[in-house]
Amino acid sequence: MKAKNIDTPSDQPVQEWTDVTAQLDEGSFMSLDNDGPPHFSTWLTTLNPDGSPHVTAVGAVWDGERFWFQTADHTRKAKNVGRDPRCAVSLGMDGCDVVVEGTAEKVTDPEEVARVTEIWSTRGGWPVTPDADGTGITAPFNAPGLGPPPWFVYRITPAAATSVRHQGGSTRWTF
Repeated sequence: MKAKNIDTPSDQPVQEWTDVTAQLDEGSFMSLDNDGPPHFSTWLTTLNPDGSPHVTAVGAVWDGERFWFQTADHTRKAKNVGRDPRCAVSLGMDGCDVVVEGTAEKVTDPEEVARVTEIWSTRGGWPVTPDADGTGITAPFNAPGLGPPPWFVYRITPAAATSVRHQGGSTRWTF
């Protein structure tokens, strides 16, 4: 991994990637509990067929190394990553705003699906479980536009990330 200060005029030190991932590992950005810590939106950007960006809020989770999101097969984001896997996840966290760029792929391995649903359930409070064959997920609620379950899980493998600190300084990492 390479890190560099991209905010040269500020002469701020390079932010440690472990500082960013520590917050991601806590999962406070994905809380459904309105009485708990602040809820931050996680935004997914994919590429439409004409190359224009498609940006939508998603319920993403972080597993220590990568982001995961879920959606139905008929959605624009699913169609976009099926055609062109390049994407980015953006979110505001305590002290900084972060963008993680990478590639997304649909995951239907029952062990992986079960592992990720456990993260959604324990960190995010979303009562999600694998579907009957373990390749999709189901829950008592989801975004209305997704339609009925099963929904499917996508893994985003990071290629680069950028952090802009609220108190000054920007860092770019390439993996």
